[in-house]
Amino acid sequence: MVKSLDFTSAHIPSLVRRLAIPASVGFMFNTLFNVVDTYYGGQISTSALAAMSLTFPVFFIILSMGIGMGTGTTALISQSLGAERHNEADKYGLQAISFSIINSILLTIIGLVISPYLFIILGATSDYLDIATKYMNIILWGTIFFLINSIFNALLNARGDTKTYRNYLIVGFFLNVIFDPWFMYGGLGFPALGIRGIALSTVLIQSFGTVYMIFVCRKRKVFQNTALSDFIPNRKYFLALFGQGFPASLNMLTVAIGIFVITYFAGQFGKEAIAAYGIATRIEQIALLPTIGLNIAALTLAGQNMGANLPERVFESWRVNIKYGLVIIMIGIISVFLFSSQLMAAFTNDIKVIGIGIEYLHIAVLFFCAYIFLNISVSTLQGMKKPAYAIFVGAYRQFLIPIPLFFLFAIYFGWGTKGIWWGVFVANWSAAIFTYFYTRNKISNLLHC
Repeated sequence: MVKSLDFTSAHIPSLVRRLAIPASVGFMFNTLFNVVDTYYGGQISTSALAAMSLTFPVFFIILSMGIGMGTGTTALISQSLGAERHNEADKYGLQAISFSIINSILLTIIGLVISPYLFIILGATSDYLDIATKYMNIILWGTIFFLINSIFNALLNARGDTKTYRNYLIVGFFLNVIFDPWFMYGGLGFPALGIRGIALSTVLIQSFGTVYMIFVCRKRKVFQNTALSDFIPNRKYFLALFGQGFPASLNMLTVAIGIFVITYFAGQFGKEAIAAYGIATRIEQIALLPTIGLNIAALTLAGQNMGANLPERVFESWRVNIKYGLVIIMIGIISVFLFSSQLMAAFTNDIKVIGIGIEYLHIAVLFFCAYIFLNISVSTLQGMKKPAYAIFVGAYRQFLIPIPLFFLFAIYFGWGTKGIWWGVFVANWSAAIFTYFYTRNKISNLLHC
């Protein structure tokens, strides 16, 4: 595991690779996990596949809280470790776990109540609505595991350990390959659950992950400077976690709203468009996977070096991560563009769904580079304890600009689904350009203080 001192003195490109590569491998298997779910959903029916795509905005709200709090926790602990305040770092960890448990209870209750109404807004009726609700209800009961796993991952990321979560995600993927068909079709004394089996597999694997992460943290003595009383909610730490984590969660929440908005507009052109969008975004995620670890590297390095008052290393980390990201994403751009039809056909044999998916992917590759500028810059700002910007740029590119663009391109100009995808293109690139110069300006101000 990378020691705290390394972050403030070691060669930046080497640190980026040591942090990013394990994280990217882990996220690759996490996305493949979702790909397996999508594949088996497609084996049931196009309606089941569309229902899973329909539930994703609601599911992403849960993920946004977990990822956001994890990001905030990583930033706070990284800065404490960079400043050699180890006791404070450990207390933040316990308080973050306590905070996530409270959030998970609230999210589960709220989700169970409102999710059916959200599905109706998105156009679900009769059997379509029933399938989506059955799937989502099981996922909601597993909320506590999603959130706690994000926090444990944050505790380890801040200390330079991106391998533990990677190992869990790899094992989780292979378990999912076994559990999905078993629970879906039944066997060995287990009843056939259909789409509910896919959801149950996800929740069980998350619960296994929680047990594993607790074991690793205890073994690594992550909480050696704390007492059980530190787990009791503390106003000081909760406010700090809320101040750093909630903006990050809101940023992720804007992504959930953005998916909701796109799903709503896609739904105007039939459930095939929703299914196509669901599959195509899975493919998009696979293409972006090799760059995801760079976001974690940017966050951790910015936090540690800000804590040590080394802004020049923050700038170098930001620059190196972007450079690596742009080089790596070229592989994804070329692969997705050339093999989009084959990739779509791997999930469905519905010709209309395949056609709409190809249409999306051919436009999406044109804004893959925008994601690099956006994600690495936002992660760097969060590591600098400047999370509020993420809310602004998230709201801008997810719904403030897309909604009028979708109306203009898809409906007024009559471009149909293609108008939605071009709206996403404009929103992402305009946000990326502004974010790049904003981040550079913030770091430059530190360098000249």
